[in-house]
Amino acid sequence: MNEQVEKQALEQMLSEGSYAAAINELRNGRLTSQPNTEKNVKEYDPKLHDVNDPKLRPDKLVVVDKDSDEYGEVKNVNPNVEFTTEQGYRIEAVNRVALAIQKLITKRAVAFTFGNPVNYNATPEENTKEADVLKAINRILHDVKERTINRKVARSLYNSTEVAELWYPVEAREEHTVYGFPTKRKFKVAIFSPALGDRLYPYFDETRDMVAFSREFSRKDKDLQERTYFETYTADKHYMWYCDGTQGIEAGREWTLVEGYPKDLGIGKIPVIYGCQPQTEWEDVQGLIDRLEKLLSNFAETNDYHAAPKIFVEGHVVGFARKGEAGGIIEGEEGSKASYLSWQSAPESVKLEIDTLLRMIYTITQTPDISFDTVKGIGAVSGVALKLLFMDAHLKVQDKCEIFDEYLQRRVNVIKAFLKQANAGAKDFTAACDSIIVEPEIVPYIIEDELSKINLLQAANGQKPIASQQTTVRRLGWTDNPDEELERIAQEQERDNAFYQGEPTI
Repeated sequence: MNEQVEKQALEQMLSEGSYAAAINELRNGRLTSQPNTEKNVKEYDPKLHDVNDPKLRPDKLVVVDKDSDEYGEVKNVNPNVEFTTEQGYRIEAVNRVALAIQKLITKRAVAFTFGNPVNYNATPEENTKEADVLKAINRILHDVKERTINRKVARSLYNSTEVAELWYPVEAREEHTVYGFPTKRKFKVAIFSPALGDRLYPYFDETRDMVAFSREFSRKDKDLQERTYFETYTADKHYMWYCDGTQGIEAGREWTLVEGYPKDLGIGKIPVIYGCQPQTEWEDVQGLIDRLEKLLSNFAETNDYHAAPKIFVEGHVVGFARKGEAGGIIEGEEGSKASYLSWQSAPESVKLEIDTLLRMIYTITQTPDISFDTVKGIGAVSGVALKLLFMDAHLKVQDKCEIFDEYLQRRVNVIKAFLKQANAGAKDFTAACDSIIVEPEIVPYIIEDELSKINLLQAANGQKPIASQQTTVRRLGWTDNPDEELERIAQEQERDNAFYQGEPTI
């Protein structure tokens, strides 16, 4: 069944009022299964890790003397434990070391992907309608804070495996010309993510073209009633239904079309951009992270019991030095012995495993270890060395371009469609929206070695200057008025060059 047939089938169900059947069909149009949001959230938040779960890592039941101050009432203990009248029990909290490594992996991936602004490459001739279209696109992206939107999109994709953004127009109070033509419309964007409570349903045909996009969410309305909403965007219409409660169609409830819907869109495109990936950024190392947390927690327990020096005594101790006494001795009966208990190789083996786990986590996820302890001994490195240092992270960004190149290109196409609708009366402008080619380019983040770059460009330029003094002062940014600063520099140079040709006479 091709796209046109599937679209006609959906339109028929919608026109006949078969909302439940249409929603069921829209839910079944995904190419992949729904992400396990509960699992992803649990792994992303260190407070929800297994090491913090009392059922998976229970506290200890410690036997104490009933006359001891440490004795306390024990609750929720193993019912199979046999209690005696001679003994008392208390709960001893175990160490729980949870690490936010999943957050670190995600933050580093977001920073390297969108740490630099995206370049929207286009080469329109000056004073043409295509140049006007490019200016309008750049203004829209500036108004919605595109750099922030990109980071939010990447973070949702990396920790929830999918994300979508909806572009929509709003009416301004007054007519404006910020887009290069008079209009009362402004364009905004909203992000949909499983991490925000959204369930996303892209509907694809057999050629993997998105025919419709739907979102399901729950909210409490003004009447304080919980309702589930299901909205669908097609190239022509925007539908929205609701049902009481938060269970939706799984509970067998009927859907009701919201008053005022469907609404016409009029841009000829689905105003939603959707992106997904097979798994979270840390999926391949989740087992290593669990092992690392368990190892550190157990090692903390060992430290609590054995970090302080302990003395093993054979025989009877007659006297012991007071706390803090210098040169104190232990006095024992004849034949008694005293010695410190010490670990042999346990700490080294634990340290080796911890270091190995951390190295494998960073390596497998292509996450550079740029902590202070790691980079403090590097010193000044060249631009080539920096590129080699971050090469693995940049290769990861290149892999992500398989998703974001298409994602960002569709964003540009949707914006152009809205511009055509907003300035439909200008035929040459709408034609320029179709003819201009704007190609987004992701620039991976890296610390620039400007000195190496300047030396390279000067060598290629025959050791001649590559920038004027005015440009250099402006680029430095030490002054708010470069022209005044240049004038002061000229005055100082003129004063230094002034001199007397003879002794002054009085």
